[in-house]
Amino acid sequence: MNKSERPKYRRILLKLSGEALGGEPGVGICPEAVQNMAEQIQEVRDLGVEVVLVVGGGNIFRGLPGSERGIERATGDYMGMLATVINSLALQDALEKLGVATRVQSAITMAQVAEPFIRRRAVRHLEKGRVVIFGGGTGNPYFSTDTAAALRANEIGAEVILKATKVDGIYDSDPKENKNARRYSEIKYIEALQAQLKVMDSTAFSLCMDNKMPIIVFDLFRPHNLRRVIMGQKVGTIVS
Repeated sequence: MNKSERPKYRRILLKLSGEALGGEPGVGICPEAVQNMAEQIQEVRDLGVEVVLVVGGGNIFRGLPGSERGIERATGDYMGMLATVINSLALQDALEKLGVATRVQSAITMAQVAEPFIRRRAVRHLEKGRVVIFGGGTGNPYFSTDTAAALRANEIGAEVILKATKVDGIYDSDPKENKNARRYSEIKYIEALQAQLKVMDSTAFSLCMDNKMPIIVFDLFRPHNLRRVIMGQKVGTIVS
């Protein structure tokens, strides 16, 4: 493998939204969407890249909208955390059908379906070539899966957070509503905060900023886009 073919990153954290697993409607679990994700993850795993996943649960249940409809906020958040474990198991199943060794670790103890989150064990799995999926968020209500992604990326020594979305980067306004919206190829943390660009929630974003963890926002639904990001091609928007 010559230098131009070497991956730019050795260890990555890929943040997937729950809605992405729901396919076009963004609800429930779409087998084709999960299969597509698994194939892209396998493609970069085969390059020797160590891959960690954090997955949301919005396709099944969201704590905040639930609390607005009368469910107690903490209870709603725990329900959302359980939804992320369901999504983690769906991804594990798709990856293992492709022959990719995978472990699910949950921040909420559920020994029959997932290992508890143990940082050293997670790192050991990565060293052995396994993909590790973190479910259950941080295990605490009031924290999003974006915050879980920022926290876990720093804990396991990831070099970058890749935030997979349905748009090809960060825009100065909603590209669906404004056809003249401008896409950033690169932006500084402080600029994104001041412009109130919805990259991640403020807790997650502050954690990345304080620990100088770069974030790349990109469109996962274009073929081989994940591989292109890993190889250092200019895809999406980098926040640094």
